[in-house]
Amino acid sequence: MSTTDTMATDFSRNLRSLCARRGSFAQACRDIGINRQQFNRYINGLGMPSVHNLHRIARHFAIREEELMLDHQTFLERFGDERPDTQAGPAAMFSDIFKNQSRHLRRFLGSYYSFFLTPTWPDQIFKSLIWLREQDGYVVSHTYERAVSEDGNIKQKTRYSGLVALHGNRIYLLERAFTDDGFISESVLFPPHRQQVNFLKGQVLGVAARPRLSPYSSLLVWKRIPESVSAREAVEATGIFPRDSRNIDPVVRNYLKTHQLTPSEGN
Repeated sequence: MSTTDTMATDFSRNLRSLCARRGSFAQACRDIGINRQQFNRYINGLGMPSVHNLHRIARHFAIREEELMLDHQTFLERFGDERPDTQAGPAAMFSDIFKNQSRHLRRFLGSYYSFFLTPTWPDQIFKSLIWLREQDGYVVSHTYERAVSEDGNIKQKTRYSGLVALHGNRIYLLERAFTDDGFISESVLFPPHRQQVNFLKGQVLGVAARPRLSPYSSLLVWKRIPESVSAREAVEATGIFPRDSRNIDPVVRNYLKTHQLTPSEGN
């Protein structure tokens, strides 16, 4: 086998491995914006991409172009074979989802305001604070919620921590609350454009404090917080706001405007 053929084979195997971690070949092809027929040639080792397409593929998977050209064994040793290890027990099926995600999510790291609706505060927009950071190849989330009723009788403060993954051009966040109940919430967000990280939209499935631990789902918006905003300022800006509040960005208001909560029928 010639050097060119070997390079094409290693490249195709590396590309297959990366695509499998993101959901499917078709999804990766659409997200990158390469003709499906041409992309299939890369996948099947029948050709190499142009310099322009190689750059687009590397940028999409957040790795260097030369790393795509590594021999496949070296590639797996460097980046890990992220397929679930069925011999490692049931927990590995989920831990592998979040492993080695920092390179995929690098452009999303930082702080955001999170906006959603909850039965705990009817007809209000809940504005919380979320911070995404890298730790040992994982992307870890830290969320802070606080709200106080107008009469001051009801106060809510909740902290969460979780893990984040990017698969199929969707951001998945799984969090656990630091409460006696330790309830779990899941958020799914979809970036509208590769370079767009100022607003991320999606949906959250959580558990409301009132009615007592009632499951619900809501549309969700994350808004990037500028680095010039201090941590203290960011915390002080959180809370609950009327749906038509001018303190809420119009993009957020319009997205949540017509949404109706879908609480569990069993509570």
